[in-house]
Amino acid sequence: MTPLLDLPSTHTVRTGWRGLPAAQQPAWPDPAALDEAVATLTASLPLVVPRECDLLRNRLAAVARGEAFLVQGGDCAESLDTADAGSLLRSAGTLQQLATVFGYMMSLPVVTVARMAGQYAKPRSAATEVRDGVELPVYRGDAVNGQAFTAAARTPDPHRMVRVHQRSAATLNLVRAYGAGAQAGPDHALEGLRRFAAASPEPARYGALTEEIARAGGFTGTGDGWHTPGELFMSHEGLLLDYESALTRVDAVTGLPYATSGHLLWIGERTRRLDGAHVEYFSRIANPIAVKIGPSADADELLRLVDRLSPGNEAGRLTLVARMGARRVREALPGLVERITAEGRTVGWVSDPMHGNTISAPSGHKTRRFDDILDELSGFFEVLHGLGAHPGGVHLELTGDDVTECVGGGAGVGMADLPLRYRSACDPRLNGDQSLDLAYRLLELRDAVRVPGVPEALR
Repeated sequence: MTPLLDLPSTHTVRTGWRGLPAAQQPAWPDPAALDEAVATLTASLPLVVPRECDLLRNRLAAVARGEAFLVQGGDCAESLDTADAGSLLRSAGTLQQLATVFGYMMSLPVVTVARMAGQYAKPRSAATEVRDGVELPVYRGDAVNGQAFTAAARTPDPHRMVRVHQRSAATLNLVRAYGAGAQAGPDHALEGLRRFAAASPEPARYGALTEEIARAGGFTGTGDGWHTPGELFMSHEGLLLDYESALTRVDAVTGLPYATSGHLLWIGERTRRLDGAHVEYFSRIANPIAVKIGPSADADELLRLVDRLSPGNEAGRLTLVARMGARRVREALPGLVERITAEGRTVGWVSDPMHGNTISAPSGHKTRRFDDILDELSGFFEVLHGLGAHPGGVHLELTGDDVTECVGGGAGVGMADLPLRYRSACDPRLNGDQSLDLAYRLLELRDAVRVPGVPEALR
């Protein structure tokens, strides 16, 4: 592995970001409680090990080279109190089914990454929330405070981070057991797709596509054992630096520091400041990492960020996740791809079609239109193929449960349906059927989003 930087001791990695601008960090009210929670986490076992992180880095190197496709998805924000084994396994199954569809669509192996076992903190646009004249701290995810609008629930509690570590360990155990079973194999994924197609409003249309997938082999990646059925990596936004730094460990073999809270961590649009604490911490860990990029990103700024986070320009180290919005993706993304490509930087390009398309429903719920999500994904493919680059993956907020949080899709969820089963702790997710509907719709558009002259290897 190429050294990232002059990687120092664990202590330096854990503390080097302190004193730098650190956006979106809670105002912990009790320093002694924070010290106690951090000490507990520092003494805790790692959730993932370097070998797993290195394996994912190798998988993502294939994505960056145009030889694989990334399917990443899961909860907007996990919950400490309502976690359910069935829900977790349904989401894992949905990801495997999506991988099957996208693997067929791209004729490439698929890397499957879940937003699980760590996605407990959320950036927010304001520090406080006002209801009926009462102002309280905003909900920042279960790693920080509670959803209930009371002073007690909204007070940041650092011991919640210890609970996050414990809950994440349990989630990992469950998902690993799932991955080792027959239910994570190709036959089970195909059976799930057949059930979806049969229950869809257009069973003949989706049934025919499903049988196409089955005849092609029905799973993602073949040959040389590249893809292991059930292989599922864990990811989350590395937002809470107290949590991440406390779980940093140095690999005894390589001497490199790893964030052991998850295999892949990403920096959000609100925290990617070049001279900020998040970029400093992420530049020092050896995990594969990602950065969310919005429509206001400047090409020069992005190039400097890429060089800071991936100074060795090693494939698999850095993934750029575009979250532009359906109305902006075709105008804002091309200049960024052109500049990074022209400068010879090797990154993976992935689309997050969720976060740029959030709207408010008449009921007051945050929601997203299925058609906007599909349009942004289509635009992403058009832009990347038009520039001769590889559209490397999708990053979705989804659940395998039958929620009503996003509107549209084949199931016909409307604005009036949102209150029926709106269960997200923060942002709206695609339900299981909408997620598969999205993949099938994109599969139908595969010829439309390919540009003549693009090398077959990039298709």
